[in-house]
Amino acid sequence: MTTEEVQTIFESCGALLNGHFLLTSGLHSSQYLEKFNVLQQPDLTTKLCAEIARRFKHDRMQVVIGPATGGIILAHEVGRQLGVRAIFTEREAGVMALRRGFQIAEGECVLVVEDIVTTGGSVQEVLDIVRAAGAELVGVALLCDRSSGRFRPAVRLEALLTLDIASYEPDECPQCQAGEPLTERGSRHLNA
Repeated sequence: MTTEEVQTIFESCGALLNGHFLLTSGLHSSQYLEKFNVLQQPDLTTKLCAEIARRFKHDRMQVVIGPATGGIILAHEVGRQLGVRAIFTEREAGVMALRRGFQIAEGECVLVVEDIVTTGGSVQEVLDIVRAAGAELVGVALLCDRSSGRFRPAVRLEALLTLDIASYEPDECPQCQAGEPLTERGSRHLNA
């Protein structure tokens, strides 16, 4: 699957939104990727996850893990396609953790998946959990990297789509300075 084909999927679903957005990272942006416009389409999600699975099919994968919320769907489908276990992390008292009896054994080969990365904070928390378990990190797979090169994990990184979308600290945001209303979206915000 080419980058152009992935971008066409996002565009055909209306996943690329324009406005003034508060991102999960706390940064502001004039564009937002509404991943669930894609992830609500099982056929498209299957295609995207098949591409991730294809890129890692020759690795000795034993576990696929992703952070809640979008990472749950991706981990499940990539794990299904690779024929391995799929688990997820979620926040407990504000800290990313393995819950629900999920465990990673020392030495297990693990792929971390995530939907959209701006700063990579959530993925880094998952990477820390995997490392703390003594597992072997095979790589990180993303639907979209919008970090403008800021997210560089110390393992193999595969992004199906890379978009250079500007994001700003709130006090540096040109749209805030122009008085444009802010829209809050995403799993950590109330107004979706």
